Parts: sequence; structure tokens; C-alpha cells
Amino acid sequence: MPVNGSRSDEVGAPRAPRAYDVVLDWLEDALRDGDLHAGDQLPGERELSARLGVSRAAVREALRVLEALGAVVQRTGSGPSAGTTLVAAPADALTRFLRLHVQLASIDLPDVIRARIALERESARLAAVHADAADLDELDSLVRAMGASDVAADAFNELDTAFHIAIARATASPLVSELTIALRAAMRPNLLAALAGEPDLGGVERRLHEEHAGIRDAIRARDPDRAAVLVDEHIAGFYGDVLRSTAGGRRT
Repeated sequence: MPVNGSRSDEVGAPRAPRAYDVVLDWLEDALRDGDLHAGDQLPGERELSARLGVSRAAVREALRVLEALGAVVQRTGSGPSAGTTLVAAPADALTRFLRLHVQLASIDLPDVIRARIALERESARLAAVHADAADLDELDSLVRAMGASDVAADAFNELDTAFHIAIARATASPLVSELTIALRAAMRPNLLAALAGEPDLGGVERRLHEEHAGIRDAIRARDPDRAAVLVDEHIAGFYGDVLRSTAGGRRT
């Protein structure tokens, strides 16, 4: 692809090229061709400007976009760690993207919940196959902590989030893990609001604790089908009232 070419949108007419797109396109090509990898440092601003035929302002704008996407980390200074380094940590950027678009209502809340159920079913299924002793110990610890008496809503929500993230990280599938973590983290404010609004918080926490324990037991028993079903019922059950109020009675 010519360095100064432009790419068309998937749908509709080609958009006018933006100067910083040249840098983004170059990076995509370099990653695809294996010339760059996570952990590599990018050339300096001056070098990229000269190599790609764009202004240094365009390079700086591209780097800001990449940093917002969670694809690079920029460090100041003069040591070996200074400069712009490629990183592979998409969950933070995906989380912010999803949270913003849910708030903008460009992504419907029931659709987010359906996507979360689909991903977490697969996470639970994979975790039941791939979880190692450390993964199982972490799930045990979180379930015990959730079973303690008088757990405040925000603390319980933190433990709940950690439990689902622990399952995702036990999948041995980086993409499923990152997407699951992003969806769960994006839903965190909604989860906390729903939990805090429960008149019988203790009763809800006991029920959720039992459901988490059941999911943990299915994963420990290496029963992927049961783990997937229990996660489905757990998420859909908790969000039943939310779905009814926001989607006219639709259920996942």
C-alpha cells in the first residue's frame, strides 16, 4: 500500500484521509508483516515524520490516538525505557469504548448483556478445561470472601468483578479473556447501581454467592457444559429486572 494512500470505510463512500491515518496505516502494516511486535519501541517523532512524509504534529496526533486505544505507552526521559513502546493490553481501551457508547445509547444495554452472556458462557466452558491449580485457588478465595457476612455493596461488586475476570483469565484464550474482561468492566457501574438499589442486599448477596460457588464447583469438576449453563442463568437472572425496565420485557 502506498504510504500516503487512504483507506475506505467498510460502508459508504471513502472518507477524506487524515494526516495521522498515514501513521496508523503504517503501524498496522508493520504489525501484520511482522516488522513490529508488542514490546518494540517505535521510531522517534522526527524519524517517523521524515519516513512517512507527514508533519510531526500528525505523528503526535497518531500517538495520542494509539495511547487512547491502549496500543502504546509513552515515557519521557533519556533512558532505554524512554520513548513510545507498543503494548498488548486492549481491555482498558475496550472498556472505555463500551462504557461511553452504552452511555450514549449507541449500544443498547440488552445487547451488551447478551454479548456478555455469550462470552462468559465460552469463558466458563474454556476455564473448566484449562484452569490450573492457581486459577482454582483464586476462585476459591474469591468465593470465600463473597460468603463473609456484612459485605458492603461496593466491596461485593469488586469481588464479583474479580471472580468473573479470574474465570476469563483461566481460559487460555487471550481474545476471549480480553473481551470478557472489557464487557464485565464496562458493566461495572450498572452492576453496582443494581446491587446498591436492592432492598434486601444481604439476601441478594447470599444468592449470588451461592451461584458463584456453583460456577466454581462446575469449573473445578471439569464440567464445561454445566459451567456455561450456570453462568448464563447467573447473569440473565441478575439482570432480569434491568432488562424488563430498559427493553420492554425482553429477556436474554
